[in-house]
Amino acid sequence: MSYSIERYLNVRSAYGSSFGPDGERLAFLLNTTGTPQIWTLDGSNRWPEQRTFYDERVTFVSWSPERDEVAFGMDEGGNERQQLFLLDMTDGTIRNLTTLSDAEHDTGSKRRHEPRAARAKHRWGGWSHDGDRFAFASNRRDESVFDVYVQARDERGDDAQLVHEGDGWLSVAGWSPDDDRLLVHESRSSFDQGLYVLDLDSETLSHVTPHEGDVRYQSVQWGPDGEGVYLVTDEGSDTLYLARLDLASEDLDTVREGGEWNVGGVALDEETGRLVYSRNVDGYTDLTAGRLVDETTIEAVPTPDFPAGTAGGVSFGPDAEQYALTVNGRSTNPNVYVVEFETGAAERWTDAPTAGIPRETFRSPELVRFESFDGRAIPAFFSLPEDPVESETPVIVDIHGGPESQRRPAFSGVKQYFLDRGYAVFEPNVRGSSGYGREYTHLDDVEKRMDSVRDVRAGVEWLHEHPAVDPDRIAVKGGSYGGFMTLASLTQYPDLWAAGVDVVGIANFVSFLENTGDWRRELREAEYGSLTEDRPFLESISPINSADAIAAPLFVLHGENDPRVPVGEAEQIVEEVREQGVPVRKLLFEDEGHGFSKLDNRIEAYSAIADFLDGHV
Repeated sequence: MSYSIERYLNVRSAYGSSFGPDGERLAFLLNTTGTPQIWTLDGSNRWPEQRTFYDERVTFVSWSPERDEVAFGMDEGGNERQQLFLLDMTDGTIRNLTTLSDAEHDTGSKRRHEPRAARAKHRWGGWSHDGDRFAFASNRRDESVFDVYVQARDERGDDAQLVHEGDGWLSVAGWSPDDDRLLVHESRSSFDQGLYVLDLDSETLSHVTPHEGDVRYQSVQWGPDGEGVYLVTDEGSDTLYLARLDLASEDLDTVREGGEWNVGGVALDEETGRLVYSRNVDGYTDLTAGRLVDETTIEAVPTPDFPAGTAGGVSFGPDAEQYALTVNGRSTNPNVYVVEFETGAAERWTDAPTAGIPRETFRSPELVRFESFDGRAIPAFFSLPEDPVESETPVIVDIHGGPESQRRPAFSGVKQYFLDRGYAVFEPNVRGSSGYGREYTHLDDVEKRMDSVRDVRAGVEWLHEHPAVDPDRIAVKGGSYGGFMTLASLTQYPDLWAAGVDVVGIANFVSFLENTGDWRRELREAEYGSLTEDRPFLESISPINSADAIAAPLFVLHGENDPRVPVGEAEQIVEEVREQGVPVRKLLFEDEGHGFSKLDNRIEAYSAIADFLDGHV
């Protein structure tokens, strides 16, 4: 039996959990209403209670360590300008924590009627241990940089204390055990980061990771003694590993090597020294739990045997006797499990519904590798429909964004719909993808950008040799940077494609970098190239300047509030392709940003994509 796209898009996800201070309740996000909202549970197989009722998406939830209240984030229309809120769990009242009174108005701004705080991003930095204060980073002073603030839970946004004026992309990584210091994380690029300790009394910022070249310091956690922190880093290594950084000496000691694969992240309960860390093994999560015996020795405990896929977002309960995390797989929609730390016994607390579609009908991918133009093996996930017809199966080549991202075996209702419709889906992790080491990720930097597009061509050539595939019915689809890859594939290799679908993609690197959010420009120039130094090269690889080569029908979708890839990217490529006489369709959403979060919009978008591909592929 086949199901409509509406049914597949109504397969729900439960994720982003946070334990309450009593350890008996769990707050989490669930998109049953069409957008993620806060729900709570007081045990497995219990009926959940909805706590927020917005049309806009809730972006995170964090329970106070001492009170019956949660902090949460929410933006508007996908604009990514997250505001912070406090929800009282006893009476349901909600207070905006970041509202500013007597808001200034920039009469020269197209957003002059918006409150000043609503024009800024607020990045949650966690509760103090007594729950009296919280920290956050925001670009409310200057849109291009992030400052660090501390605010009491019962104060208004005007009362937030500016404790450090930043000059880059800062975020708060957590409070020290005695609440007198903050860890501050700086991203200079996707692969170069720094870590600082901010003394709240003196407001002195100390750099604790001086280094040369590009080094990542991620998933930072305070250690039990407050004298060191645990993190994952690739300092001196091709892959990320788990390490302890001594804050006094700045010595970095290895705790667990990643080996061939990255350590993806670590969660640590600083009071007990209990921790959970993960390795990204060819896209699949390999989970380890244990306790610190000394500063660098872990005594492992059993971990659950979850379905093959991904797992993360660990939240410890009181005394770390339990931890909650989200489990997600290609044939398993996301749900929250609670694990007993000592035994590894796991219980699924949430039951995100599958819209009446039997779980056993969901298809899992095969992990394959194909040889590219230079002999390099490129990994990909390849999924076939249940009964593929030899030499007649159409294929969607689905390219991830990033570019320093990775397609992993996580659930996708859209993908399951196309598999149910008889399509195969091919998802390459072309060079430049993360998850395979530093060297692999840098293989598409700046002047090597188009080598990743050559990987796509090699993947299609591999598909041509597959007995199930119809080589004349292959479409390319991608979102964000994957949208650029889609357009580049259509311009560079027009004879390969029956159709293309570009979702919030980059058409022109020059206009993209000129118009992207001020806070993002420096980070993106580090990846793609500088407007000042690399403009001719950026122009040469921009699909807009080769649009006359596009021969396949094209569908372009975008959110009008997109702060990352402005909607003008969609407008210009559609106009250019239309002038060539190629069939092209455009679909814009006035209440969305960099992607589509509202259910009605997702149904409209993917129904239109399905009709487009059915008509041309």
